[in-house]
Amino acid sequence: TFPTLDCAQCIMTPRTVDVGRHEKITLHVYSEIEEITGGIGDFRVRIRRNPAYVDWDACTACGACTEKCPQSIPVAFDRNLEMPKVMRSGKLRHAGTGKAIYTLSPQAVPKKPVIDVNYCTWFQKGKCRLCEKVCPVGAIDYEQEPSWSEERVGAIILATGYELYPMEKLGEYGGGQDPDVIDALAMERLLSASGPTAGVMQRPSDGKEPKEVVWIQCAGSRDPEMAMPYCSKICCMYSAKQAMLYKHKVHDGQAYVFYIDIRSAGKRYEEFIQRAMEEDRVLYVRGKVSRVFRENGKLMVWGVDTLTGLPVEVGADLVVISSAMVASEGTRAMAEMLGLEADPFGWWAEKEGNLAPLETRRPGVFLAGAGIGPKDIPEAVSQGSGAAGKVLSLFSRWAGQETSD
Repeated sequence: TFPTLDCAQCIMTPRTVDVGRHEKITLHVYSEIEEITGGIGDFRVRIRRNPAYVDWDACTACGACTEKCPQSIPVAFDRNLEMPKVMRSGKLRHAGTGKAIYTLSPQAVPKKPVIDVNYCTWFQKGKCRLCEKVCPVGAIDYEQEPSWSEERVGAIILATGYELYPMEKLGEYGGGQDPDVIDALAMERLLSASGPTAGVMQRPSDGKEPKEVVWIQCAGSRDPEMAMPYCSKICCMYSAKQAMLYKHKVHDGQAYVFYIDIRSAGKRYEEFIQRAMEEDRVLYVRGKVSRVFRENGKLMVWGVDTLTGLPVEVGADLVVISSAMVASEGTRAMAEMLGLEADPFGWWAEKEGNLAPLETRRPGVFLAGAGIGPKDIPEAVSQGSGAAGKVLSLFSRWAGQETSD
């Protein structure tokens, strides 16, 4: 993480565990909100708990089910990467990075598994049930049904996050066409010690160590004619971080970053970019990439250096696309459910951008994070703290008073 490149899980995991254990916090995981009624002081939230097909109360999280499951599947948390495995015949076989029964993320809270019915052999073909046989406490429940609950709350903070602009819409960069053209979240997983390669740098096509990696900035951002007109705000910094981590793992590798402008407006941000350039020798090219294609086993990156006006061609083993941040499906769903205003791109509209940036026009509903628009982690954390303060201020007015039944 910025600026020390420390392990993010070491920072986050103790906090998520504390949240899971807090007596005044109720977690509704693997769940979705179906309806919100009422108003400030007495919102009623109807929640649907999706079936995990595992009794989480009985499950001890021993991992035997995942270990023995024979079905490899692509995992959303790993950006559906399919990594190569060398078979006994010597041939490469590409497979997903997870199993049909798995935990949603390496440090999930609670760390309990779910069964993906779209891949599970029992649900698809009526065969297997191996996870049921190896579970020492009998926690597998193939008959589990959805369940519903209702929470009554005084206020709501919306913090649904964001999604990435689809790579398939960036065909000129080879997005969705070549396995060695990946998005930045996939690169995060390849760099992570808890990722599909345990942090060992491998490219998805053949598992070889990439010696030349290109990052393409503003892919789908700052493009009013073809995609999104706004800046996604986080790409300059995470690309620098990823390029530095890559160089720390592949010492003889070369990292290129194609950019329109470097926007490092934040405390110690500019120094971080300079560190990438000067200490880690990341090569920054000010220019737009026009095309990425494969030729003689290499990914050829064509662009124009806008400082010199000359064409640029770089041969790469791996290309990382910094896709635009876009409003998530959950962001749009919450806006519709609560009757909130949104801008033309689906981001929530604040009550007043300058004076009430965390409030909505609906009393008791507050905002935080990337549902408002593109932002990095420090800004999202600040907004979360600010929104919590708004709720505390609201509740303090009712101290000693009873709300409606």
